[in-house]
Amino acid sequence: MSAAFLPSEYSTGLVLLSVVVAVFASFVALDLARRVHDAPPHLARIWLAGGSIAMGTGIWSMHFLGMLAFRLPIALGYDIILTLLSWMIVVAVSGLALAIAGRPRLTMPWLLGGALAMGAGICAMHYLGMFAMRMSPPIVWHAGWVAASAAIATTASLAALLLFHGLRRANGLRRLNLQGLAAIVMGGAIAGMHYSGMAAANFPLDSVCGAALEIDTYWLAGTIGGAALLLLSTTLFASIVDARIQSRTAKLARSLKAANRELSRIAFRDPLTGLANRLVLEDRIDHAATRSERTGDRLALFFIDLDGFKPINDSFGHQAGDTVLRVIGGRIGACCRETDTVARIGGDEFAILVEDAGGRETLGKLAERIVQSISQPIELHEHPTSLSCSIGIAVFPENSPAERLVAHADAAMYHAKRDGKATYRFFTPEMDAGAAETIKLQQDLRAGLNRGEFELYYQLKRDARSGACCGAEALLRWRHPGRGMVEPDNFLPVAERFGLMVPLGNWVLDEAIRQAGQWLRDGMPVPVAINLSPLQLRQPDLQARLAAALARNKVPPEMITLEITESAAMEDADATLALVERLNQQGLRISIDDFGTGYSSLSYLRRFTADQIKIDRAFIADMVGNPDALALVAGVIQLAHSLDLRVVAEGVETEAQQARLIELGCDEMQGFLFSCPAPAAGMAARIGAADTFTAPPLPWHASNHTATP
Repeated sequence: MSAAFLPSEYSTGLVLLSVVVAVFASFVALDLARRVHDAPPHLARIWLAGGSIAMGTGIWSMHFLGMLAFRLPIALGYDIILTLLSWMIVVAVSGLALAIAGRPRLTMPWLLGGALAMGAGICAMHYLGMFAMRMSPPIVWHAGWVAASAAIATTASLAALLLFHGLRRANGLRRLNLQGLAAIVMGGAIAGMHYSGMAAANFPLDSVCGAALEIDTYWLAGTIGGAALLLLSTTLFASIVDARIQSRTAKLARSLKAANRELSRIAFRDPLTGLANRLVLEDRIDHAATRSERTGDRLALFFIDLDGFKPINDSFGHQAGDTVLRVIGGRIGACCRETDTVARIGGDEFAILVEDAGGRETLGKLAERIVQSISQPIELHEHPTSLSCSIGIAVFPENSPAERLVAHADAAMYHAKRDGKATYRFFTPEMDAGAAETIKLQQDLRAGLNRGEFELYYQLKRDARSGACCGAEALLRWRHPGRGMVEPDNFLPVAERFGLMVPLGNWVLDEAIRQAGQWLRDGMPVPVAINLSPLQLRQPDLQARLAAALARNKVPPEMITLEITESAAMEDADATLALVERLNQQGLRISIDDFGTGYSSLSYLRRFTADQIKIDRAFIADMVGNPDALALVAGVIQLAHSLDLRVVAEGVETEAQQARLIELGCDEMQGFLFSCPAPAAGMAARIGAADTFTAPPLPWHASNHTATP
C-alpha cells in the first residue's frame, strides 16, 4: 500500500514570474560572460565579482520564486540561514561559470569539469533551499526525479558554458538574436531543473514546516521578484553602457593604431617613392656595422646623385619630376638584392646600403648597372627624357668608419661629378681631407657672415666708342683673417652646397645699392651691376628687398643692373620671364650674363625683357686667334642689336681684342685692360674727369617704365 502525501499546487503567476526571471537572468549572464572576456584584466576582475552576484542572485531568485509558487495545505516558511547559504552557493557557482567563460580557450577538461561543478552547485542550492523549510517528518524524495534534476542541472551548465564561448564571436544584431534565443534555452533549462527537483519532493500527511513563522511568504515573493529584476536590469544597463564605452575606446584605439602606423610610415618611409628614408638608413647602418664587427663582413654605402634633374623638373613641372623620382627609385631597387637597403635621402639623392659586400670589382659592377639603368630614357609627355647619375662608394671597415660612411660616400660622389658625371668613384683618404676642408670652409663662411668679413670690389665698364666709364660691376670678395683674400671660385660652390648663397646674395644686394647711393651723394652717379644667383631668383621677397634697398638709399632704379646668368635664367624659364617682367616694371635693368654658355633658345631670348647681353670671357679670350670664336661673338652682337639689346664684352685683356670688338659694334667692355677689381674707396682715383656716368638709354621694351627712387 502506497504512502499518503499532502496534495500540492502552484501559483500560475509566480511560476510565470520565475520563468521570466530565469530567462532574464540567463540573458544577463551571457552578456556578463562577454564583459569578463573582453574587459582589461583589472576591469575583468570587477565584472567577475559583480557579475557573480548579479547572475547568482538571478538564478537564486528564480529558484526561490518557484518555491514560493509551491502551495501545500499547511503554512510554509524558510530558514534564513539556510536560505542565505543557498544564495551564497549559487553566487559561487556563477563566479565559476564566468571565470571559465573568460578563459581564452575552452578545453574539454575545463568544459566537463566546469559543467559538473556548476551542476552540483545548482543542485546544492536547490536542495538546500528545500531543506530550509525544516519539514517534519522529512521530505520523501523520488530518486528518479532527483536524478533527472541533477542531469538537467549538469546539462544546462554544459550548454551555458558552450553558449558563453560561442556568443563571444558574434556581433551586432546577430549577437542579440542569438543571445535572446540562448537565454530562452538556458532559462527553460534552469526552470526545468527546478520544477523537476520540486517534483521529486513528497510531503507526508502529518508534515509540519518548522520555519513557517520565520518568513512571510506573501510579501517575500513580490520583494524577491522585484529586487531580482531590478538588480538584473541594473547590471544589464551597466553592461550595455560599458560595452558602448569599450566599443568607443576600441574604435579610438584602432584609430590611434592606424594613425601610429601612418606616422611610422611617414617617419620611416619616403612618401614619394616608398623607399626607406634617411632615418631608416642611419639606423640600419648602425645595426649592420655592429653585425659586421662580429662577423667580419664588409659593408658598402652607395651615394647616388642625379645629374641634370632640375632642368627636367622645371621644364615639365614638379608632378613630372615626382614621376621621374619614382621611376628612378624603382630602377635602383631593381638593381639591388632584397637584403640591400635602398633609401631616398632628399631631393634627387639616393643611397644603397649593401651588407655582406663583395670586393671592389663586384661593387663596381653594381654601380655600372645603376648608371646604365638610370640612363635609360623616361617618357614624359610623349618626350623621351634621359638622366645620368654620379655615384660615390664608401666601404666599412676597409676605408671608412661607420659614423663617417655617409659623409665619405658623399665626398666620393662629388669627385665623380667633378670627373665628368655619369660615373662612380670609390672613397679614398685624400677625399676625406677635401671633405674636411669643405666642412671647415662652410663653418668659416657662416662665421665670416656674422663677423662682416665680406666686402665688395668694383670693376669699371667702359663705353666701347668713347672709352668713358659707364658703370661698375660689384664683385664679392672674402677677406678671411687666416686664409687672406679668398676668391669667389673657391667659396661660392661651398656656399651654394650648404645653403649660404641666399644670405650672401642678400648682403651683396644691400651693400651694392648702399654704395651706389653713397657715390650718388658724392657726385658720382655710378650705375652698378649686381649678380643674382639662381637661388635668389626663387626667393619670394626679392622684389620687396630690392624696393626697400632702393628707397632706403634713395637710388633711382635705372642705376641698378641685375645680372642673371643664361643657365640660371633657363633653369625655370617661365618663372624667370615673369620675374624679369616684374623687375622691369620696377625700373631696374636686366643683363643676361655669361651669354653663349647656356642653352637658351631664340624664342626665350625674344621674350626676355632684358636690357643687355654680356658675352662670356671664354669667347673673348679666343676671338683673336680662333675664327669660330670670332664668328660666334660677331653673331651674338648682331643678334643682340636686332633685338635692341646692348652688348657688354667681359674679360677684355688685350688691345687686339678691344679693336676687334669695336669693329664688330660692341657697346661696352670690361676687363683687366681697363681696370682691375678694386675696393669702393679707390673708385674716385680710377675715374677720369671726363666720365659722366650717364646711364645708357633704355631699350625699346622698357621705355614706358616709370622709375621711382
